[in-house]
Amino acid sequence: MSGGALGEMLFRFVVGGAVVALFSLGGDVFKPHSFGGLFGAAPSVAIATMALTLHKEGSRFVATEALFMCGGALALGAYAVTVSWLLRHRRAAVPFTAMMAVPVWFVVALAFWLVVRAT
Repeated sequence: MSGGALGEMLFRFVVGGAVVALFSLGGDVFKPHSFGGLFGAAPSVAIATMALTLHKEGSRFVATEALFMCGGALALGAYAVTVSWLLRHRRAAVPFTAMMAVPVWFVVALAFWLVVRAT
């Protein structure tokens, strides 16, 4: 592992850890207490990645990455709503339901990509 790669990993660890700690602190202060766990991991990774990308590629590239992170979040939200609805109304097994809803994530992500690409 090169020194640059090791430095990037260390940076991601420090920034990610700091953001997770801030969300955890927010989870202790605000209600519900699940707030910290709910938002802690993904935003910290995204922030660390965007900071590294800004340093390497510049703000225009980071803006594009952020846009597609939003698309991924929309796709994940659609997937989560679908799984939740199916589990409440169809009472199927969780692993089966989770696997069967993956196409929802894919379709929403693909649609987002196609719309952004067309503009």
